[in-house]
Amino acid sequence: MSTEDVKTPSRRSLLTVAAAALLLAAGVVGYGFISRAQSKQEVVDWTAAQAVPTVALAPLVAGAPNQVLTLPGNIQPLNRAAVFARVNGYVKSWDHDIGSPVKAGQALASIDAPDLDQQLSQAEATLASVRANLQLANLTAGRNAVLLQKQIVAQQLADQTAADAKAKEAVVDANEANVRQLQAMQSFKTLAAPFDGVVTARNIEIGMLINSGGSGQPLFEVSDLHRVRIYVQVPQAFSAGLAPGMKAKFDMPQYPGVQFDATVSHVAKAINPNSHSMQVELQADNSAGKFYGGSYCNVHFEIPTDGNLVKIPSTALIMGNQGTQVAALDGQDKVVLKNVQLGRDLGDSVEVVSGLAPSDRIINNPPETLVSGDTVRLAATSSQGSAVTAASASSASAR
Repeated sequence: MSTEDVKTPSRRSLLTVAAAALLLAAGVVGYGFISRAQSKQEVVDWTAAQAVPTVALAPLVAGAPNQVLTLPGNIQPLNRAAVFARVNGYVKSWDHDIGSPVKAGQALASIDAPDLDQQLSQAEATLASVRANLQLANLTAGRNAVLLQKQIVAQQLADQTAADAKAKEAVVDANEANVRQLQAMQSFKTLAAPFDGVVTARNIEIGMLINSGGSGQPLFEVSDLHRVRIYVQVPQAFSAGLAPGMKAKFDMPQYPGVQFDATVSHVAKAINPNSHSMQVELQADNSAGKFYGGSYCNVHFEIPTDGNLVKIPSTALIMGNQGTQVAALDGQDKVVLKNVQLGRDLGDSVEVVSGLAPSDRIINNPPETLVSGDTVRLAATSSQGSAVTAASASSASAR
């Protein structure tokens, strides 16, 4: 190519290119400043966003009007009597074995008491003798009284015979009382049922030697099972909610799935200092004969509860120098720390008896640095478990 073919650019073209280059450089620099400023603002916004904690709300369950309290109970007969012998002797016969129904006064067994029979015979013979002596003393005193009027005998003799007759009359009275006592003891040779019931124990055999008294093993045990008593030890925390007339339910292992009615009949009104519980007695009808003395059962009480009681997760509690607190949210999603009073510890949840209302919103797993007045952001799924619905309350009541 010759030198004539290469054209030198004009000055205007060079200026145009230079201006374009400068504009492009300025645009690049300006874009860089703008991008840097935007990135810095984004960092500031992100940092500010991270400073506001995201929290989830804890579910609150409103307390039911009544809470079910289940405690073990011990069933006992309405009346139970241990039958002992009142005389010494040998078992002559027995008429009723365990499980036999008996009526009041019906014979359970008879005792052969030869020693008592001999004592009665001797007492009757002694009574006949002293009666004869009394008769003779009365005749003598009567004759001397007649002779005294005729002044045949001295006053002293008449007084002596009259006094002797009175003394022998007293001896007769004493012997008659002794005979009556032995005759009464004779009636104890027959063991009788004290009331209508069922023989629940028999500990005698024919020919067995019997000693009188209430020590040792009873010969028979009779139980009145037309009604039963149920004894329950109620913890002190629930004792205030129990009163005579309150209804309850109970179930037994031998009747699975079946509940029976009972009524609180007596409340001890005294706390056992060892177990810190109070004995409560219930009664139940047993006309069907399904309940036996000594049986185990589970008694279900429905105890009235405070209308302000709510249950919250244990993870919502804050333990610190200010006592037990929870972190609640006000209408602007700002934190308000509330002091609460706890009731029962149910493991994964606790009862709050005061300090909270069912409509409050409280934070689950609150951060340790949270203080009153802090603003928080709610997690997207927190609102689903925070509200207390009528369904939850009704289900708690059903339980």
